[in-house]
Amino acid sequence: MATRRHDPAVRFAATPPVIEPPSLVLSSIQILHPARTPCRAFSHGEAYVREKSLFLLILKELSMSTITVADIPLVPESPAQRLRRLAAAVRVHFTWWGVHKTLTTRQKEEVGVTYDADARFLTAGKKLVDTRHEAFRRLTSLRSRVSQYWRGLTLPYVEAGVRLIRQIDIEPFVRTLEGFREELTQAEADLNAVYADIKADAQRRLGRLYNPSDYPPEVRGLFGLDWDFPSVEPPSYLLRIAPEVYQQEHERIAHRFEEAVQLAEQAFLTEFARLVAHLTERLSGDSDGERKVFRDSAVTNLLEFFQRFRQLNVRSNAQLDELVEQAQRVVQGVGPQQLRNNDALRQQVATQLAGVQSVLDGLLVDRPRRSIVRNRNSSGGS
Repeated sequence: MATRRHDPAVRFAATPPVIEPPSLVLSSIQILHPARTPCRAFSHGEAYVREKSLFLLILKELSMSTITVADIPLVPESPAQRLRRLAAAVRVHFTWWGVHKTLTTRQKEEVGVTYDADARFLTAGKKLVDTRHEAFRRLTSLRSRVSQYWRGLTLPYVEAGVRLIRQIDIEPFVRTLEGFREELTQAEADLNAVYADIKADAQRRLGRLYNPSDYPPEVRGLFGLDWDFPSVEPPSYLLRIAPEVYQQEHERIAHRFEEAVQLAEQAFLTEFARLVAHLTERLSGDSDGERKVFRDSAVTNLLEFFQRFRQLNVRSNAQLDELVEQAQRVVQGVGPQQLRNNDALRQQVATQLAGVQSVLDGLLVDRPRRSIVRNRNSSGGS
């Protein structure tokens, strides 16, 4: 059998109907093999090989009966099933030096005396270092870049701190984060090189609030970046020890992926509406007829959205798909400078995008409010 290669262009796109899994086919044609009942937990690879072997056995027995493969009903794949099949869960964790510290009780009492206030009603703190220092800003900028990259490559999930990544994107994702981690290590070393100057500046600024014991001897191991891929599937051992519980967990996870599809659709819809509204507003004239100034990002951000939507779209809302295609046709081949130089083109694009915005506003108003309970005991990175 030929090995199927992963195409980097593969999206969460619709796929042809698939044959019902063997576990469901078994019940419909009543072919039972008690001797082959699993007696231990299987890994994902073992489970796949075993299920495939069982399915081939079923097909072999079908060929010897009056039932044909054509008699097995084809089940179309839903967006949630497709997302569950093609995606994996991923988390990003940051280790970050906490540079804010609460004032001691005695210090708050001193503040209370100054303002004639009860210290028990005061909340006060101090910054240990100047976070506007160039060396520290490089670290915070890097953290923003990591978060932006992670969110731009993934879809939301119902569990806080967890997002869904296409399985074909995992390898380049890991390579990119390894590069970010090297940058973070170097940026931490750069901060340590000027640490003495930063502490001296803090002592001057904080006055009597400065406390040397608040500061580590050096900036090393205070900043870190890590990631993992938690399982969102029910554990395989449940199938052996508690089949009914396993089935309940299977249904619960299926419902979670249905919610994840709704979260993804809502996120795309909200972002798309915001970008279209911003560009439309910038292209339209003021009440006095004067043209508004807009940045290149008003156009480029929308173009970047189109690319991300093509890659991550779960195809759950045909109307949203059509609106994205319509807006893409409006700005196709149009650059920011062309919109500045050509008044007729500017007006044409503004008018057509206003029509898209009107429909989007209606979709946002008509969407039902969803209340999704999230697990708040998740670690950072969200």
